[in-house]
Amino acid sequence: MRLSSIRILPTLRGWLLCTTVSGGRMLQNIRDNSQGWIAKTIIGVIVCLMALTGFDAIFRATSHSADAAKVNGDEISLNDLNQAVEMQRRQLLQQLGKDFDPAMLDEKMLRESALKGLIDRKLLLQGASDSKFAFSEAAIDQVMLQTPEFQVDGKFSADRFDQVIRQMGFGRLQFRQMLADEMLIGQLRAGLAGSSFVTDDQVLAFARLEKQTRDFASLTFKADPATAKVTDDEVKAQYDQHIKQFMSPDQVVLDYIELKKSSFFDQVKVDDESLQAMYQKEIANLAEQRHAAHILIEVNAKTTDAQAKAKVEEIQARLAKGEDFATLAKQFSQDPGSAKSGGDLGFAGEGVYDPAFEQALYALKQDQVSAPVKTQFGWHLIKLLGVQAPDVPTFASLKEKLTTELKTEKVEQLYVDASKKLQDSAYEASDLAQPAQDLGLKVQTSQPVGREGGTQGVTANRQVLQAAFSQEVLDEGANSSAIELDPETTVVVRVKEHHKPEQLPLTAVADGIRSELAKQHATEALKTKSEALIAGLRDGKIAPSAAGQQWKVLEAVSRSQEGIDPVELQAVFRMAKPTDKAKPVYSSVTLSDGSVVVLRLNGVNQGAAPTDEEKASYRRFLASRAGQEDFAAYRKALESKAEVKRY
Repeated sequence: MRLSSIRILPTLRGWLLCTTVSGGRMLQNIRDNSQGWIAKTIIGVIVCLMALTGFDAIFRATSHSADAAKVNGDEISLNDLNQAVEMQRRQLLQQLGKDFDPAMLDEKMLRESALKGLIDRKLLLQGASDSKFAFSEAAIDQVMLQTPEFQVDGKFSADRFDQVIRQMGFGRLQFRQMLADEMLIGQLRAGLAGSSFVTDDQVLAFARLEKQTRDFASLTFKADPATAKVTDDEVKAQYDQHIKQFMSPDQVVLDYIELKKSSFFDQVKVDDESLQAMYQKEIANLAEQRHAAHILIEVNAKTTDAQAKAKVEEIQARLAKGEDFATLAKQFSQDPGSAKSGGDLGFAGEGVYDPAFEQALYALKQDQVSAPVKTQFGWHLIKLLGVQAPDVPTFASLKEKLTTELKTEKVEQLYVDASKKLQDSAYEASDLAQPAQDLGLKVQTSQPVGREGGTQGVTANRQVLQAAFSQEVLDEGANSSAIELDPETTVVVRVKEHHKPEQLPLTAVADGIRSELAKQHATEALKTKSEALIAGLRDGKIAPSAAGQQWKVLEAVSRSQEGIDPVELQAVFRMAKPTDKAKPVYSSVTLSDGSVVVLRLNGVNQGAAPTDEEKASYRRFLASRAGQEDFAAYRKALESKAEVKRY
């Protein structure tokens, strides 16, 4: 820890435990018995608990009655499985592109894959626990605080954190638990990887392959689908053979009501007396800022307290003789955050630095240097570079900000109360008309949307999609529970229309099939042409100069060469080494656009001997790869010994 990182960071632990009302699923047996004051009382208690503890915790506590599997007695809930399936589906859709039809995804295969992943994860967590891997709660906080994705302008942002994890489909407590699990598995993986090693011979053998270059030439034949003839019978046969691929997407049209926190601001009034009182409190907290610089000599395993103090006193003596503070800081200070800038720490107010450091700083006059100061980081010399008096803003300049702050607390309570009312009303109603009337909201309707989701609005939210395609909402026609889109917005959705997948007629897909078949035919024709050319080149019946076009010659090409299609480059390095310089080796490869490339490997060149730095890099890579193999073997061993029950 350096002084430049002393600045106080808020802990997430308490903040994460304070969640607002979020979406979830009421127990079906309460829904079935929701008449009468007893049921309403139960519902009221649940809603209150949601406001106090966050729905994530309650949901997990009520979801154990339906398990997807048990791993050595530990449950994997259906909720966990459904969430994993949905995440896997969205990842596949992102990878396959917007033109891919989600209806082509095999639901059974997705669930089996997702369940296997959850079982593997559970086994690794059990293995980490059995091996006594652990870390502190503070370590989780630090990981979240220091994650760049959760930062704005280099500092942790609670709003940014909420936004990112919401896009991932996690609540706060749920994300924290997921992160804790990942850290445990990471410790386990690192422990196994750290025990892996490689020999010098392995490093040198790998270096020879990695630094090898190749001389080759290529002929590229572009596929021209326009020249390929595709008959109607071929189109029909392709349609019949792959008929399940030609289905319309599974889509829903949603009715929804949207509750916005911002809509309550106009309902809240504040008086000038309250604003003046808040203004006085605001300016009372203003304090002067002090511009400090320091030189730090650490106390650590190599430097004792006495040695550090002696070093600081030596520097102090040089300052007394007139040497420049900034120059000495650059030369001797062990605080990397400030040493390069002459020890400059910038302006800061009270409560920022270590108490001993701050006490010495506030006792200094302009340009004065302190006596040696001891903190938990070591010994310091502190210089006061400047003092900045507080800039007191006028009441008029702060009035709008103060008005917003005064309103915010009342608005928050109104929003929470309305969210509870929306949850209860939607739960009891048979449609959205009554909840909308109860809260003065408008029922809105979405465009048709599939399981992959929309690009904006409510249909871009993963929780909305999960609810829309759930059995309760889609099949049973119920309203969803209240879903928190973000800290400012809560919605309830209902399926208005369900457009089930239907077989598309041949006429609707014939053009696409014809286009794909034309591309295939063009590529097959090129393959036949290239095979004949290669056969002629190998037996000498065709001279390289008579190949029909100019060869593209490349020399000393490396495995990571830029400007060459990766598929072509991989094919070149898979080719056998020519046994005779006068007899090159020939091959061909098909590119993603249907083009066919004829390859002529002229020679293989051994690279220069690896440097010590390269050897170290190769060793790290090989050890990491060996560690991954060890980790995979360990996971396999856990699986072979485990008692796994799938339901």
